[in-house]
Amino acid sequence: MKLIKGDEVQVIRGKDKGKRGNVEKVLRKSNAVLLPGLNLYKRHMKAKSQRQKSEIITLTKPIALANVAIICPNCKKMTRVGYRIDKDEKKRICLKCKKII
Repeated sequence: MKLIKGDEVQVIRGKDKGKRGNVEKVLRKSNAVLLPGLNLYKRHMKAKSQRQKSEIITLTKPIALANVAIICPNCKKMTRVGYRIDKDEKKRICLKCKKII
């Protein structure tokens, strides 16, 4: 998994194509990321008691990793992630500008 929490990403496919956001949560089992304010869906919630009201809530659904691309903090371009090993430490690098992400 090449994305971590806090990375800035851009959506490259889907209804939110072109929008940017920061990764809030990485879902490793389903290969998806959660981006606040993106991929929003409405859900109708039925009242469970007479005092409670029925309402429509807005949910943020996860986006597949294949549908997002990381934005390099140095060159501000969409890129892929590579790795470099420095002194027994694995670091992520931008494949466009070759700097550490």
